[in-house]
Amino acid sequence: MKSSNIGGQAVLEGIMMRHKDVYSVAVRRPDGEIEVKTQPYKSLVKSEALKRTPIVRGVFNFIESLVVGMKCLTYSASFFEEEEEGAREAPVLSPKEKEEAEQKKQKQDNLLMGMTVAVSIVLSVAIFIMLPYFIASFLRRVTDSESLIAIAEACVRLVIFLGYIALISRMKDIQRVFMYHGAEHKCINCVEHGLDLTVENVMKSSREHKRCGTSFLLFVMIVSIIFFLFIRVSSPWLRVVVRLLLVPVIAGVSYEIIRLAGSSDNRFVNLLSKPGLALQRLTTREPDESMVEVAIAAVEAVFDWKAYLRENRP
Repeated sequence: MKSSNIGGQAVLEGIMMRHKDVYSVAVRRPDGEIEVKTQPYKSLVKSEALKRTPIVRGVFNFIESLVVGMKCLTYSASFFEEEEEGAREAPVLSPKEKEEAEQKKQKQDNLLMGMTVAVSIVLSVAIFIMLPYFIASFLRRVTDSESLIAIAEACVRLVIFLGYIALISRMKDIQRVFMYHGAEHKCINCVEHGLDLTVENVMKSSREHKRCGTSFLLFVMIVSIIFFLFIRVSSPWLRVVVRLLLVPVIAGVSYEIIRLAGSSDNRFVNLLSKPGLALQRLTTREPDESMVEVAIAAVEAVFDWKAYLRENRP
């Protein structure tokens, strides 16, 4: 079966699914009903040439994924904010006042989302790129071997990344999100393995997928290690600058690897994907049937899986 080109993300009590130029968010409301919202996907990049340029497209795709992901998280969280606010007596507003309040809230949400994305990128670079460099730099007091220092930096980077994943996977709230993450993967695997998208078929499908964001992050770590092992400069401040300038390149290269992994069954590519699949055992959990129902609703809002199966089923 060929790739369905569906991508997704777990949100608060729900799932976002994206296919081509549209994405959906399905959320299990506090009253038990499934709410599905569908939106057109508007790319930040207007140039078709840039969208097709290897590595460059990966940088923009990474940023766009963060933006869409934050929008969907904000949307899913709004249902539970409404439940809390519903317990309090709401002020009576005129239609004009309601419209103005909604516009004001939208502007505040957009500003908060932009700031959150920016802060997320800065913190990620600081923790996973720069912090290992500064920690490994202490070795310069005992050795002049750049190779040894580069290897130490690589080890510190992997320890921080894996430790972070292991730590958040133990948080109860995050574990529920990881269950929805598993439901997302199971839905995509179900369709891509030629099965009808039913709760029963989804439940018996794998919760690991080669195009997962977890695998992408692991490739970012590995690609950064390779780059920093071979690209060396003597000046301390230039080392910092080089690491910062290489961040978009690292993201772009990692995107191309994950893109290849999702569309190829080559033995070498499958072998390359195994560490990421193994790591997904921490970032996904087995979902229950109610979560799978939410995932199916998200898929069906953006993707005609029946047409896909008619075209690709052996």
